Amino acid sequence: FGMSSDSTTTSNDDNTEKIEVNAAAEKPEASNETEEERIAREQKEAEEKALAEEKAKEEAIAKAKAEEEAKAKAEAKAKEDSIPREYKSALRKAELYAETMHMSKTGIYDQLTSEYGEGFPKEAAQYAIDNIVFDWKEAALKKAQTYAETMAMSDSAIYDQLISEYGEKFTPEEAKYAIDNLE
Repeated sequence: FGMSSDSTTTSNDDNTEKIEVNAAAEKPEASNETEEERIAREQKEAEEKALAEEKAKEEAIAKAKAEEEAKAKAEAKAKEDSIPREYKSALRKAELYAETMHMSKTGIYDQLTSEYGEGFPKEAAQYAIDNIVFDWKEAALKKAQTYAETMAMSDSAIYDQLISEYGEKFTPEEAKYAIDNLE
């Protein structure tokens, strides 16, 4: 009665045979591993599994990021390809005016659309103004420095010239920044 056993009945022709199976025999043989060794092994296996999962997660994130960047590049290229040549030219010209002549947004727009200037259609000029990336306060400051150095103008006269509709056409905020930062 002290042993646990399972009984299985099989039929072999007309003879019925009873087979006793010791339940303990179904368990794998115990290893020579101590409790401490088993715990250490299980901890190591858990750490390895956690590292593998973390690596897989990082790889998945990197893959998703790469796919997202590739998609963004493809969309940007498609958008770039859909922009009319004349719009792109207006943008390049606007960047040139901003970088070399330190012109204001309004001044550049007027120069781009002027029949005496570049003669771009208003839509192309507006595209350029909407898409140019430039520090307009720094442009106003550089223009103010030019007036101060070459024309020996007062701060008040420079400010007026910077915001004048007949002058540089910077915003009052841009002109104030320029005057406040003149050396």
